Amino acid sequence: MRQGADPAMAMDWDKLRIFHAVAEAGSFTHAGEVLNLSQSAVSRQISALEESLNVVLFHRHARGLILTEQGELLYRTAHDVFAKLAMTEAQLAESKERPKGRLKITATVALGSTWLTPRMAEFVDLYPDVGVDLVLEDRELDLSMREADVAIRMAPPRQPGLIQRHLMTVRMPIYAAPDYIKRYGAPESAADLDKHRIIVFGEEVRPPVPEVNWLLRAGTPPDRPRQAALTVNNSYAILRAVQSGIGIASLATYMAHDTPNVVRILPELEGPRVDAYFVYPEELRNSKRIQVFRDFLLRKVAATES
Repeated sequence: MRQGADPAMAMDWDKLRIFHAVAEAGSFTHAGEVLNLSQSAVSRQISALEESLNVVLFHRHARGLILTEQGELLYRTAHDVFAKLAMTEAQLAESKERPKGRLKITATVALGSTWLTPRMAEFVDLYPDVGVDLVLEDRELDLSMREADVAIRMAPPRQPGLIQRHLMTVRMPIYAAPDYIKRYGAPESAADLDKHRIIVFGEEVRPPVPEVNWLLRAGTPPDRPRQAALTVNNSYAILRAVQSGIGIASLATYMAHDTPNVVRILPELEGPRVDAYFVYPEELRNSKRIQVFRDFLLRKVAATES
């Protein structure tokens, strides 16, 4: 590279796009499959980019490619640029008159499986030009990097640049199956829970809501929580365990409401309430797809609470 040349001028979009694909795939071959290019063509483009920048971007190994320190720097910048371009492209393509395009929604597994998914049929009927991608995970996807367009989260967002709208307050009563009650009886107080099988969220992974295992401490001395008969790392699976008569659990009302073979017990006892939020990036404030989906959710929440 000639003395004084601007490195940014040495990069063109095609080479940067190929570099980004290689960094994501970890090999020339896999990147070529994504880009519909031969392995040799991809390798030549990366070599040309390295030569123009006068830096090594990848360590070549028999098992694949590893980014160098300079490669990591370029990858982070390129990833951010392409994420913002994708967001801009979606905004430009969207009709101002009628919402259309893809809408990627993320929510916790429990809320997404039991409350959100059954209501999506109506949304799809109302807005046939909006294609919906549901991503149900208890971890928080990065909205700023376009891992999703919108999120329903059980806590206020910690990332900057996100807009939040309070969606609902989730209550966490106690439930059991009629068959379980018939077999073991119903507890009459919090202390009676010591005699029953308690089902809680497993501690190996981050729980979807804080204080999700409050039932282990209800009615017990602070230093002697009761033991669980069963732990499960998925709230929907806990619901299914309760339905099958394994034991007693605290469930969000949106999960247990109108669910067969589940009845509420100890109505005077309830866990901490959790606020759910509708969250999306500032850049998508004017997105018609997000506006109609937000309003749709608020109508569904109001109908549930009425």
